[in-house]
Amino acid sequence: MPHLTQLYIDGRWVDASDGGVFDTLNPATGEVIAAVASATAADIDLAVHAARACVDGPSWGLASTGAQRAAVLRRLGEVVAARHEELARLDALDQGKPLREARADVNDVLAACAHFAALAEGLDDEGPEGVDNGSNGDFTTTVVREPVGVVGAITPWNYPLLMGVWKVLPALAAGCAVVLKPSELAPLSCLVLAAMLAEAGLPAGALNVCPGLGPVAGAALADHPNVDKLAFTGSAPTARRVMAAAATGPRAVSLELGGKSAMLVFPDADVDAAVDWALTGVMWGSGQVCSSTARVLVHVDVRAAFVEKLLARLPAIAVGDSLSAEMLARGDAPAMGPLVSAVQCEKVWGYIDDARAAGATVLHGGDRAEVAGVAGGKGYFVPPTVLADVPPDSRAWREEIFGPVLCLRDFRTEEEAVATANDSAYGLAAAVMSADATLCGRVARRLRVGVVWLNCSQPAFVQAPWGGVKQSGFGRDLGRWGLDECLVVKQVTACASGFSWGLW
Repeated sequence: MPHLTQLYIDGRWVDASDGGVFDTLNPATGEVIAAVASATAADIDLAVHAARACVDGPSWGLASTGAQRAAVLRRLGEVVAARHEELARLDALDQGKPLREARADVNDVLAACAHFAALAEGLDDEGPEGVDNGSNGDFTTTVVREPVGVVGAITPWNYPLLMGVWKVLPALAAGCAVVLKPSELAPLSCLVLAAMLAEAGLPAGALNVCPGLGPVAGAALADHPNVDKLAFTGSAPTARRVMAAAATGPRAVSLELGGKSAMLVFPDADVDAAVDWALTGVMWGSGQVCSSTARVLVHVDVRAAFVEKLLARLPAIAVGDSLSAEMLARGDAPAMGPLVSAVQCEKVWGYIDDARAAGATVLHGGDRAEVAGVAGGKGYFVPPTVLADVPPDSRAWREEIFGPVLCLRDFRTEEEAVATANDSAYGLAAAVMSADATLCGRVARRLRVGVVWLNCSQPAFVQAPWGGVKQSGFGRDLGRWGLDECLVVKQVTACASGFSWGLW
């Protein structure tokens, strides 16, 4: 089946206004998958105006009920379920992730469809909220929640379909219209999302998908005066530009940015479980996960056992083309795909080289020769890598690597562990491994992050809020908190009949 490669604006598939395209590549082989239409500022303008017309029109926005919007989202779930394997293989091709990971993403999409449909229905039951205004009945005040309007969403490449859904579904549930700019590194599944929502009955203009380059399409979307809310997931440097553009509105903005999350392994932890969760926290997605618990802090009393068990597990992780016969034959056995691009791959190798030069010890991986022949030597591969005693002032310890690189240090006291974990510009997530529930609760409270995992790493549930603090951003995706990001509150105050202040 040919890939969808055009822009989706106002319910129609169209070429870019200037005919421009960009190539999306298979990161396992470096080969071109398809030439995709590259949106211009003019295309973004058309998409925003289509979204505005839809949200102000007779079939969406305030003119729609939560039940009507929920019906679209539930129907989307049916369409996604019918195309489950196709969608998983598309992200595996375009982004490079193993099929078991891509299938898990599609399962999460299904959960999001059901969850946000239920939240949309719940909006019908809310009604106006009465407020005690202290006027002794001279005035009555109520508060209602309404769609914020047009949402401009800019999403990353590490979870192409899922991140699109995280931004689009709560906005649609709230009654907003969306212009989605997916990453140019993996845009194909977001285009399929547009087709599936059209099949599910979404009105034209409620979702517009405009793949394109960040400095062109992304900048135009962030700058557009008719966008009411910007929702961005990506890097901190790009977020600063989004914030600056939002300030010219001004317009609402939510940011889910990078991380340098820590895992704290205390001496009473189940070491086997800690190793398993540490691998999940760093090797899932080939480390291209913003919440990756890549800084692993292990108590000195269990460091030797932890390292021994960790190194024993790593050789079982296969690295290769996720859709090759060899990798498919492995089923759900431990596997990693390529990094998303040549640029990202070289960036990760640069961090490994810098860490080695700074005095870190390479316990596993870190050698280009290990992956030189993988998939014919044309893809963007980095082997699972463990760096021990990484200097706390080094780039590898302090900056987001976004690759399969575990950085290890030890600690002696709880105070030291918490201080080291908090000594970061980021604050997205952290994991605490301990058999002591009291210690877990105490440490969780002291960690300056938006998400804390106790005796696990990386679970994300559509019902729970997702987001960080510090340079990991602000605002939340998922749950009712994600829906709240797409709603505004309106005060309605009525004066009692015949009452007057008598001021004039």
